[in-house]
Amino acid sequence: MKILVVNAGSSSLKYQLIDMDGEKELAKGLVERIGIEGSRLKHSAGEKKTEIAEKIPDHEAAAQLMLKILQDPEFGVIRSTDEIGAVGHRVLHGGSAFTASVIVNDAAKQAIRDCFPLGPLHNPANLMGIEACEKVMKGTPQVAVFDTAFHQTMPPKAYMYGVPKMYEEKLHVRRYGFHGTSHRYVSRRVCDFLGVKPEGKRIIIAHLGNGSSLSAVKDGKCVDTSMGLTPLEGLLMGTRCGSCDPAVV
Repeated sequence: MKILVVNAGSSSLKYQLIDMDGEKELAKGLVERIGIEGSRLKHSAGEKKTEIAEKIPDHEAAAQLMLKILQDPEFGVIRSTDEIGAVGHRVLHGGSAFTASVIVNDAAKQAIRDCFPLGPLHNPANLMGIEACEKVMKGTPQVAVFDTAFHQTMPPKAYMYGVPKMYEEKLHVRRYGFHGTSHRYVSRRVCDFLGVKPEGKRIIIAHLGNGSSLSAVKDGKCVDTSMGLTPLEGLLMGTRCGSCDPAVV
């Protein structure tokens, strides 16, 4: 099965087409400056690379251009979109509603909308990417993969802040954690390399880059993480201050 992976930003759309038989990357690309002057698509399939500069007014147009280049006689890798079994979408915030990836339906899209206040820069764009792909790939399953999902197994002592409980109940103020797709994957690969099962194992995962976070994983489930209500909390990062005494502010 071939899976199309999409990461939609406010003015960009990144994609990869992966053949799950052997987990081989067939093609990848970036549509940038969507709705802005100077929009373009950069695409590569193995050694073949191309760049297309044209007006791309919205995410639906970006998705159409993405599918067009994937089927291009010279630079494409598929003959028809029927070869794509499903589309996986990276979504920043699922709140506390999701502990795993889900097939997108009306309820899932509403839950993503409900998290707009928690992820104002990402969730609206993520939803635009989902709805754009739905329009140009009718009938193809769309799957939402949440950055926050892996951390929703944390107990209350790990996710609650020392603030009035009404903040959590009415405003949803709690630790959510991010980089969940990375933490989930790495925690499982550790067990694969060691030849052990996740049950009975305690593992510390370090996701280190311009954005960084730690998580504590017990029996294959997250029990604590360094990022909080937003990705700002935790380690000092490239453009994030990390945990900081409120008096400093």
